[in-house]
Amino acid sequence: MKNQVQLITYVDRLGGQRDGADLARLKRLVSEPGAPLAGVFGGVHLLPFFHAIDGADAGFDPIDHTQVDPRLGGWADIKSLTEVVDVMADVIVNHMSSESPQFLDYSEKGEASPYAGLFLTLDAVFPQGASERDLLAVYRPRPGLPLTYATLKNGERRILWTTFTAAQIDIAVHHPQGRAYLSGILRTFADNGIRMVRLDAVGYAIKKAGDSCFMMPETFEFIAEFAQEARALGIEVLVEIHSYYQRQIEIAARVDWVYDFALPPLVLHAFNFRTATALKRWVAIRPKNALTVLDTHDGIGIIDIGADASDRAAHPGLVPPQELDELVERIHAASQGQSRKATGAAASNLDLYQVNCTFFDAMGRDETAYLLARAIQFFLPGVPQVYYVGLLAGHNDMDLLGRSQVGRDINRHYYTEDEIARDCERPVVRRLIELIRLRNQHAAFQGEFTLLDSSDAALHLRWSQGGDWAELQVDFAASTHALTYSTPGGQGAFAFS
Repeated sequence: MKNQVQLITYVDRLGGQRDGADLARLKRLVSEPGAPLAGVFGGVHLLPFFHAIDGADAGFDPIDHTQVDPRLGGWADIKSLTEVVDVMADVIVNHMSSESPQFLDYSEKGEASPYAGLFLTLDAVFPQGASERDLLAVYRPRPGLPLTYATLKNGERRILWTTFTAAQIDIAVHHPQGRAYLSGILRTFADNGIRMVRLDAVGYAIKKAGDSCFMMPETFEFIAEFAQEARALGIEVLVEIHSYYQRQIEIAARVDWVYDFALPPLVLHAFNFRTATALKRWVAIRPKNALTVLDTHDGIGIIDIGADASDRAAHPGLVPPQELDELVERIHAASQGQSRKATGAAASNLDLYQVNCTFFDAMGRDETAYLLARAIQFFLPGVPQVYYVGLLAGHNDMDLLGRSQVGRDINRHYYTEDEIARDCERPVVRRLIELIRLRNQHAAFQGEFTLLDSSDAALHLRWSQGGDWAELQVDFAASTHALTYSTPGGQGAFAFS
């Protein structure tokens, strides 16, 4: 994977028209000379493009994980895109759609279905039955139990695992049918030029009686086995897990790549509380094999800097609980209350650990602070990713939220080609693209990273390679900053405003 900034996007939400040509349109946008984003990104993470993209969870509930939704294009278009940028795709490890052919066949025939072993039942995990204590021990990022009662068409009754929603049926990943299903996805990806996959919801994939069913030793074993299979096909693996920060460090030691999900709330904390203490503590210990993000298709993760839910006293977070609560309130205030309408009990797709808001609005639409946040992201070791809404310094989409009543849709705007062209002329977006090009092209970022000493209120980062160097200094209390770098003629400086 190139050490260059990547774009995260839905195919149909960045100038898409769902006319069968969206993938071709996206390729032109990021590669055709004269296009607004030509040559800006080294890679693109395509959010679910499988049939169907408009299910219960915006494509994260695939009916057919090996078919490109024809409204976007086809596999030939994916392969063509891989010729100009690295392409990452999701393997939705934990579940599939209740509308999938496999589940419909199982619903029709029950145990006589050839897919009967593909779906995880309560009995498969608790053959002797589950007590109240057993069920309460299961970790779920949403209220209620991760189970759905189903009566099949032949009259058989089953209790199915549904970690996320009743429309997303959990897969028995250790069953031969489950392994064959996942292996088929990997082979299809490899055949079409995809060289990096994101394991979506993999932390929930393994269930074990008497345990939390989240990121257990058995989960690590499964991830290692699956990653080995992917590597044999020339595919790198990114693990997507929101959890306690120490657990992220443990996970990083076992996989190719992890997300730095602690970074977004820590950056917001630094700007809101005018201190870099928590942020610098994380910078000193964070994994280097990380994809850095400030925003994704999900909300801003709070759990990632909080205490370990299993033992808050013994395992405190990077930020004290009272400051974490205050940070959430300040995000709501910065967004003029819009994020509150999309978060927690106000959102039907309820998440217990995220604030739904565009990152630009979470920073109160302060353009200088927003660009500084991006500079911090780009200066940390790892490969930066920029979400399409964040690239365009997008605002909360209250209309889409109102129509869907899904909290995360506040940060999933559908951009027209005209909107993209117009937003790319905004000064904040032009400067962000300039910053991306600096991160991609300056030789210092291929060298050695140093966290330099600074006051509690300040952050001082440096990259160097031979005679090339780049430095970022931010004083959150004094509201001063500087990004300087070596040039063939001496020294340059990035203009944040």
